[in-house]
Amino acid sequence: MTLDLRDYIATVPNYPEPGVMFRDISPLMANGEAYRYATDLLVDYARSKDVEMIVGPEARGFIVGCPVAYELGVGFAPARKEGKLPRETVKATYELEYGESALYLHKDAIKPGQRVLVTDDLLATGGTISATIKLVEALGGVVVGTAFMIELKDLNGRDKIKGYDIFSLMEY
Repeated sequence: MTLDLRDYIATVPNYPEPGVMFRDISPLMANGEAYRYATDLLVDYARSKDVEMIVGPEARGFIVGCPVAYELGVGFAPARKEGKLPRETVKATYELEYGESALYLHKDAIKPGQRVLVTDDLLATGGTISATIKLVEALGGVVVGTAFMIELKDLNGRDKIKGYDIFSLMEY
């Protein structure tokens, strides 16, 4: 079975600001067959990388990464915003178009040498994923790949994560 996953992506013009074409994965997640199909493709990629742990940034990275981790029988570690993790953490900052933000990961989330896949719903400018990669590497993990449902090519997110394997289900 082959599905055109683009059929399950809603495009919302001028959101969250004028000129932006927001690519919404909610319809894909709402359709069990499409969500399973997309997840299975990501699982196949993760298997090819001998992944031992999945890390996803808040919040859609959880939606993408958790079912992949479940299917592989490996762990999932959430990269969260400030104040969301109760134990000792490491921090990585990244630039936003209007300032700076940060992500945190528990210090014991990744074992040194562990093979990690970083997942998110989309690769845009690459800031969030770059910060997530920094967190994994700060703990001694080895990022063996990055996986996304959508890649927004015009935003050049690949430039921020050069040198890492990038797998995207769809490109816009």
